[in-house]
Amino acid sequence: MTPTIRFITLNPGHFHAALVQKEMYEQVAPQVNVYAPLGPDLIAHLARIAGFNTRATDPTKWELEVHACEDYLARVAKEKPGNVVVLAGRNAGKIDAILAALDAGLNVLADKPWILVPADLPKIQQALDLAETRGLVAYDIMTERYEVTSQLQRAFVQDEATFGTIVPGSPDEPGVFMESVHFLKKFVAGVPLRRPAWFFDVHQQGEALSDVGTHLVDLAMWILYPEQPISAQDDVSILSAKRWPTVLKKTDFQQITGEVDYPHDLYSALEGDDLHYYCNTLVQYALRGIHVKLNVLWDFEAAPGAGDTHLAVFRGTRSRVEVRQGREEKYQPELYIIPNRTMEYALVRRAIELKLRSLQVDFPGVGVTDLGTHFRVAIPREFRVGHEAHFAQVTKQFLRYLQKQDAMPAWEKPNMMAKYTVTTRGVEASRAT
Repeated sequence: MTPTIRFITLNPGHFHAALVQKEMYEQVAPQVNVYAPLGPDLIAHLARIAGFNTRATDPTKWELEVHACEDYLARVAKEKPGNVVVLAGRNAGKIDAILAALDAGLNVLADKPWILVPADLPKIQQALDLAETRGLVAYDIMTERYEVTSQLQRAFVQDEATFGTIVPGSPDEPGVFMESVHFLKKFVAGVPLRRPAWFFDVHQQGEALSDVGTHLVDLAMWILYPEQPISAQDDVSILSAKRWPTVLKKTDFQQITGEVDYPHDLYSALEGDDLHYYCNTLVQYALRGIHVKLNVLWDFEAAPGAGDTHLAVFRGTRSRVEVRQGREEKYQPELYIIPNRTMEYALVRRAIELKLRSLQVDFPGVGVTDLGTHFRVAIPREFRVGHEAHFAQVTKQFLRYLQKQDAMPAWEKPNMMAKYTVTTRGVEASRAT
C-alpha cells in the first residue's frame, strides 16, 4: 500500500519523540520532516533516529528532512509537509503548539503532559473541540494502558466474582493506591540518557504529578470505570497534596545533562551548589467517591541491577488486585490477586480460572500460580514487550483512529479534562501547602 500519512516532528526536546519512530508503520511514509531550533535537543533526537536506522536487528528506514529554525511553528503551519504532528518536548506551551497544529489542519500525537497549570484547562477543551469540528485526531500518548499487567489488572478489577466491588476507602486506607518511582539517570534504547538542563525547571517540565503522574491518574479512571465518561466538575475532588524536592549535587546535574554549570533559569532552585528539584508529589483525591492516593517520586539513580518501580493497589470487597514491580519481581511488573478472607480462597481461585478462560482470546497462554496465600497471574513472555515498545502500540491505535478503522471513543474527551484537572489542581494544592 502507498503510505498516506506523513509525520512532522515538532521541536523534539524529549526522547519520547524518537520512541514513536522506534519501528516503521505500513501506513506512514519513511520521509519525516523535523522542525526545531538548532541546538542540543535537535541533535540528540537525530542521533536517536540514526541509532534506530543503524541497529543490527530490524533497523528502521526513516529519512529525515531537518528544518533548523526558530519560527518552527509558523513554518509548519505554512508549509505543512505532512498531516500528523508528533510532539514531545518542553511541556510549558505545548498546548499552544497543539492548538496551532490543529488550527493548521494537522492531526496531533502528543506526549503527556499537555498542560501544567489549571489556567490552561480551557485550552485543552478548545483543542479537543477544534479537532472534533475539523475531523482531526488529537491524541495523548498514554503508554501505560498498553502494559499487559495494567490490562489484566483492569480485567480482574471488573470481574465481580474475583474482585467484588471497589472499596471507597478513606484517606488513611484509600480504595486505590499507586506509587511510581523513576530515576533521573538511566538508559534509553541501550545508551545513557542525556537530559536537557531545562528538564529540571519545573515550570518547563512540570512536577511529578503533572508529568509522570498523568499516567497514574489516567489508569485510575481507566481501570475503575472502563469506557465511562468522567466529569471534571462532578466526579473528581482534590483532598490534599504535598511536594518535596530531590536534592542533586552539582556533579549529579553535570552527569545527567553534560552541562558544566546550572542555567540561569534554575538559580532560584539552588541552595549553595545543590539543586532542589521539586519532582515528588503525594496527592489524595476522590474519584466518584473512591479515595485515590498517588505517590509519584524521582530519585537520582537506581541501585545496581534495579530499575523503575511501580505499585498499583485496587481494594475490592472480595480481594485486592495489585501490580508490583520491585525487587521481589526483579523489577518486572507482576499481577497479584490477594483474597480478603481465607474462607473465600477457593472461591476466588475458581473465579480467577473462569476469568482466565475468557482472557485467553486476547492473551493466549495466560495462567495463574497459587502461592499459598495469594495468586500471581502467569503472563507469557511474548506480552512482555517493555515500556519503549508501548510507544509504537499507542501510535498504531492513533493510526487506526486516523484512518477511521476505529472510532475515537466519546469518553476520551471528558476524561482528558478530568485527568488534567487532577494533575494541575493537585500540583496547585501541593504548592499551597
